[in-house]
Amino acid sequence: MSVIKFASKEITCKIVYYGPGRAGKTTNLQYLFTRIPAEKKSDLVSLATETDRTLFFDFLPIELGNYRGFRTRFQLYTVPGQVYYNETRKLVLQGADGVVFVADSQVMRFEDNILSLENMFENMIANGLDVENTPIVLQYNKRDLNEIVSVEELQKALNPENKYRYFEAIAIQGVGVPETFKAVGTFVLQKVKEKLGI
Repeated sequence: MSVIKFASKEITCKIVYYGPGRAGKTTNLQYLFTRIPAEKKSDLVSLATETDRTLFFDFLPIELGNYRGFRTRFQLYTVPGQVYYNETRKLVLQGADGVVFVADSQVMRFEDNILSLENMFENMIANGLDVENTPIVLQYNKRDLNEIVSVEELQKALNPENKYRYFEAIAIQGVGVPETFKAVGTFVLQKVKEKLGI
């Protein structure tokens, strides 16, 4: 849940990148990190195993300047994709203001995407997050690879009611990465605006 400090005029929002292992969550944050001016960010913290997978989370606080007179900061996290780290995923998801679900477009990862999305919703509910009102954006990553599922099929499986905005992406090249972040950030700030009664 966003932290609004009226005395110091500060807003801190938390966005979590969720999805199956190796889908491109960390790659999203790494790309954003390279594009943000040094004075607007802190260090990118990445805790990885010997196989170079994110074990706990990436954390990238981004200072975005003023929003309605408030200094605004986004804290970006990724969850570990592997199923056996579910408790950590649940913990990282606590208090999220917005979620980006990063799906792997490869045919062989199709079921992993479905299971991971179901797990995300389960963990949101377990954390008391309102699934209907929490900003969620989908990113269909790895669109440059061979043997990928069509966007239509991904939509049918992951977004059948077309409730969520989605973006095609090639995160390793930065394609679709800023657009995804901008969309979820805009939704999150809209919720903050409602909370402030603006």
